[in-house]
Amino acid sequence: MSEFDPHAAAVTGAVQRLAEAVWRIVAPNPGPLTGPGTNTYVVGRQRPVVIDPGCDDPVHLERVLEVAGGAVERIVCTHSHPDHSPGATWLRERTGAPVCGLPAPEDGHQDPAYAPDAALLDGESIPAGGDVLRAIHTPGHASNHVCLLLEASGLLFTGDHLMSGSTVIIIPPDGSMRLYLDSLRQLRGLPIRSLAPGHGGLMPGAVAEIDRVTRHRLAREAKLVRALDTRGAATLDDVLAEVYDDVPRAMHAYARYSLLAHAVKLVEEGRARVEGEVYVWGGD
Repeated sequence: MSEFDPHAAAVTGAVQRLAEAVWRIVAPNPGPLTGPGTNTYVVGRQRPVVIDPGCDDPVHLERVLEVAGGAVERIVCTHSHPDHSPGATWLRERTGAPVCGLPAPEDGHQDPAYAPDAALLDGESIPAGGDVLRAIHTPGHASNHVCLLLEASGLLFTGDHLMSGSTVIIIPPDGSMRLYLDSLRQLRGLPIRSLAPGHGGLMPGAVAEIDRVTRHRLAREAKLVRALDTRGAATLDDVLAEVYDDVPRAMHAYARYSLLAHAVKLVEEGRARVEGEVYVWGGD
């Protein structure tokens, strides 16, 4: 682990040094929504910070602890979904390090064991073994989602706000497409150079990637608008295949969550209204 390679592909189970004081350990939970697995990051030289411990897998967590040199200053969870935070309990018990993150919402999609010892304030500075991480509240994928900016290098640890090779699923009511796009706009104004996502490889050109994802989301919204405008009124199931005609049908059950998030955004903006399960184009 003496050499580092920021361009290394994320590989299930791999321990990879991405920068002088940044390591990525890929958890053994690959899948259609997690890619090769959840990325756990160790940041800092002495008593580092662990970001997103991932699944509660002893082999994975022993690797994390070995990379950290056996001592951890803080365990930071970008959010509390079950692929990101369960390992925090094990690490806290082994190291005594506090778990930091925002409280979990009660929506049935959270890690039930998640119990942060300290909440992260928006803009809070977190010492990371000689470096400094800045917490940025980025609701959208989850209401308690936080990104972390390594200020010296402009590297942003994005959790699930941005991920390599795909777009994230947004599940209302806790997830919000409107807030997701607002958070992207917030991130775009920060001194960010590259992105370290919760899944997949490092992404250079942070602003270009933020712009790409924003365009993609707005283009998807435009397809929903056209489908509703053509019909006048429709259920989500009426328009799902049309709006996601570029997505394999096997993924449509997941896509439906984000379709709902787009529809809720239109209602919030007064561009549509909802009557039961039917979305009607045009406001009141």
